[in-house]
Amino acid sequence: MTEQQAHRFERGTDGPKVIVTGVDGSDSSLRAAAYASGLARRQGALLAIVYVQPVLAAGAALGAPVADTTEEIAQDLVTQIREAMKRIKGIFDIRWEFHTFRGDPYSGLVKAADDLKADAVVVGASEQAGHRFVGSVAVRLVKAGRWPVTVVP
Repeated sequence: MTEQQAHRFERGTDGPKVIVTGVDGSDSSLRAAAYASGLARRQGALLAIVYVQPVLAAGAALGAPVADTTEEIAQDLVTQIREAMKRIKGIFDIRWEFHTFRGDPYSGLVKAADDLKADAVVVGASEQAGHRFVGSVAVRLVKAGRWPVTVVP
């Protein structure tokens, strides 16, 4: 084998194929989705946008319509994403899917990343003060060490 053959570049074989990003409607999650969409566009990867619908046993016990509320949030997020994709259509083409899972955000994102065979995960930094002590979803995903994780401020 010649030196030129040994160092030949293989077009389209490197880089992520599926990028998972978690959204919950917060500013940091929407910035993470924007960052992930740029990454997916440049890499030619599928962007899997994931919303984890929280299961709040306490709210359900008090009679609060938690499932209806989280379903409304999911529908609102899908609408926002579709509108954003329409605005960039013809300028940038991004393959994307929207998925919802039920549970806590960490477990839902892990399940999504596993089920979708993610090559990378992009999440927003936590905006909650208590996470400095308990640990945010982003920190827990990084510690899991199963995918490259990008945390967007």
